[in-house]
Amino acid sequence: MSQPSSRPPLRTGIVGYGLAGSVFHAPLIAATQALELVAVVTGDATRADLARATYKGLRVFASAAEMLSTADLDLVVVAAPNREHARLAQAAVDAGIAVVVDKPFAVTSGEAQSVVDAARARGVFLSVFQNRRWDGDFLTVQRLLGEGVFGTVSRFESRFERWRPVPKGGWRESGDVADAGGLLFDLGAHLIDQALVLFGPVTHVYAEVDRRRPTVQTDDDVFVALTHASGVRSHLWCSAVASNRGPRLRVLGDRAAYAKNALDGQEDALRLGGRPDRDPEWGTENEALWGTLGVDADASVVPTEPGAYQRFYAAVADALLTGAPPPVDPADGVTVLRIIEAARQADHERRLVAVP
Repeated sequence: MSQPSSRPPLRTGIVGYGLAGSVFHAPLIAATQALELVAVVTGDATRADLARATYKGLRVFASAAEMLSTADLDLVVVAAPNREHARLAQAAVDAGIAVVVDKPFAVTSGEAQSVVDAARARGVFLSVFQNRRWDGDFLTVQRLLGEGVFGTVSRFESRFERWRPVPKGGWRESGDVADAGGLLFDLGAHLIDQALVLFGPVTHVYAEVDRRRPTVQTDDDVFVALTHASGVRSHLWCSAVASNRGPRLRVLGDRAAYAKNALDGQEDALRLGGRPDRDPEWGTENEALWGTLGVDADASVVPTEPGAYQRFYAAVADALLTGAPPPVDPADGVTVLRIIEAARQADHERRLVAVP
């Protein structure tokens, strides 16, 4: 996945320079040899100044339309608020520019499918940013599954739980359905995607989607149960009000189980200004945080695979330069949204819902 020496880096622009754009996308793009971050879109003067100070020579645009028409880009990354994802992705496709869309792909599965169809018809590269496919704990579960150590897996448990009794505010906690706020669209999209990658298609969904803090208008405490066609059941939690957090991951098989408590540390490293190209120990987890494999008291500590968010954009560059498949098939993003829609229906009707 390295850049041919005779080929200049792929010119990349980001639409949106909030948390997603500044903490996740920009550093990972800058850390990818075959990509060059040349432009961002933000209407916030403080964010614009920060972007210019961090990435020398960067152009800042006030609108996506202006950037798409004047910046001569090879790749556009959509990191704007969720309600804008489909519209901005479609604009990039219409301009014939390769595009990566932050999760969730769109507000509805129908919107997402329309973008997929348009990209396919025009032959434009499209992928969805699911960085947590490169969490160390997730990579460890993938490896253990490949080694067959679990025997037949019956249940997969996965959690992103936090203790935030005081809301942070902003559109993610607003009540407008069109914003696609709340944890089900946010952390839930990661949890569902990981379960699909590990255990395949889902046939039925049950969900409990709750709002626990009185000052927020969107879900902040969510449980989703997936029945996979393979027979595995995935139990997924995301919460902002977990005063005592459960295991990050647990896999139960008829021969052994794997359990892990600590969350992957790459997000914290990025928030502190770290970059994988500058840290030779990037993604490596302290031994004290490793999970265990086995049966009860006979379980033994298992080294966590190094986390590797940088692989996403390396694979994007590889796809654009060599025609390799995208790191995340956009059809997977559509499927995640269909499951989210089924989960909302299941919660509303208090019943098990079949996934179309």
